[in-house]
Amino acid sequence: MDALSLGIGHLLTLPVLVSVFAGTVLGVIVGVLPGLGSVVGITMVLPFTFTLGQIPALALMLGIYCGSVYGGSISAIVINTPGTPQAAATALDGYPMARRGEADLAIGWTTAASVIGGLFSVAVLIVAAPQLAAFSLNFTAIEYFALGVFALICIANVSRGAMLKGLLSGVIGLFVATVGVDHVTGDMRFTFDNFEMTAGISLVPAIVGLFALSEVFVRASETHVLKETSMFRVGFRLPPWSEWKPRLGILFKSCAIGSFVGALPGTGAATAAFISYSEAKRSSPRRDRLGTGEPDGLVAAESANNAVTGSAMVPTLALGIPGDPVTAVMLGTFVVHGLAPGPRLFTEHLDLVYAVFFILIAVNLLMFVVGAVGAQAFTRVLRIPEPILMASVVVISLIGAYGVRGNPIDLIIAFVFGVVGFLFRKNGFPLAPMVIGMVLSEMIENSLRQGLLITRGDFLAFFERPIALALFVLTAAILLWPPIRWALDRRGKANTKNMDWTSE
Repeated sequence: MDALSLGIGHLLTLPVLVSVFAGTVLGVIVGVLPGLGSVVGITMVLPFTFTLGQIPALALMLGIYCGSVYGGSISAIVINTPGTPQAAATALDGYPMARRGEADLAIGWTTAASVIGGLFSVAVLIVAAPQLAAFSLNFTAIEYFALGVFALICIANVSRGAMLKGLLSGVIGLFVATVGVDHVTGDMRFTFDNFEMTAGISLVPAIVGLFALSEVFVRASETHVLKETSMFRVGFRLPPWSEWKPRLGILFKSCAIGSFVGALPGTGAATAAFISYSEAKRSSPRRDRLGTGEPDGLVAAESANNAVTGSAMVPTLALGIPGDPVTAVMLGTFVVHGLAPGPRLFTEHLDLVYAVFFILIAVNLLMFVVGAVGAQAFTRVLRIPEPILMASVVVISLIGAYGVRGNPIDLIIAFVFGVVGFLFRKNGFPLAPMVIGMVLSEMIENSLRQGLLITRGDFLAFFERPIALALFVLTAAILLWPPIRWALDRRGKANTKNMDWTSE
């Protein structure tokens, strides 16, 4: 009860309330601007959170996270260009509604569905995260090593059709995090006799380069053809209860889908939105109208993608496994502020966990007010010329990267990682596994060392622990399933050809 009251007390302080408001508004703006997205928005602000306390910093980041997922729907409706990948399904019915002169009603549908989906996912987080954390109290160093490997493989698996690239990205992240002084032996590792490198590669400038600067480089490398887009008169109008009542089934089914998908490491809000939209197209009584401006599509997509925001924090808070690339950066936020997500967070900082719960509730409620009041103003942001926008991203990112340690080498690190991120994206390598590798590297290395001490150097003894064995089996299954599936598909095609030949 003391932790509960402390959590409420944390929320009601002025710095936290200001951070909630600023983060939500900034998040909606980031979401509205096509191409930036949640990860870039959080990355740009991350270095500036060092001037804030732990809880105001988390409030700011959570506000940007939730607000950006919702904000992408506004540009999807108004100009048929999703501000974020999560809003791609929203454009299918939102833009046709806008063309009919119902942009205000479409924004009303998406805002209400987004808030309900977000609050639903917070309820899932409140119920599931403590239970998962309580179970993980049985973990020793051996289980933590198995969990770290499993987390790395799960995030690598998000790059569909290119798991090897995802694994390589994660391994590079593990390697990069070893640069500097070995905290156990004191040896210098991969510093090349450079004094500045003895402090290691800071996580913040690396993240800034990988996501924010690489986005600028990608935009600069593309040839943009200016398209004439129609801008509709935008406002905010809530649909009446009589319109909501026949859609409650779709609403809560989509909330459940989004919460389930969000809790799975390596999925994300875009996946949840399209799964939910497909389910609505299968089961909705008005499925024939989906894609022509039917509110069922808006309700399904927006409630699902916003339901991911809370549930994706379940594995992040309870186990330290991020649910998607956004929560991967959020995990970095916890780490740089001296917090270690996992079971210890629930035992040593339970008041902070409750504060996160209440902050998410406040952000989702504020999101409704911000959307209702500022819909017209946010659409004006769409008129900012892209060169000015990208130049602003570069300046803000580099200032933030330098300001963390005041070390000029961090500017070089940010630029180098920007180039690496650009090359990775151009060649189909996912960026999230590299970040996860950097975050998990210390835990995996230390847990391996401690586990070998426990087993007196016998690595095979790791497989005698039931929980660790289960995690190793799951890891092996994830790794081996793609080649097995490829072999089965190839065998099936060969059998089909043989049947065609014999029938002739």
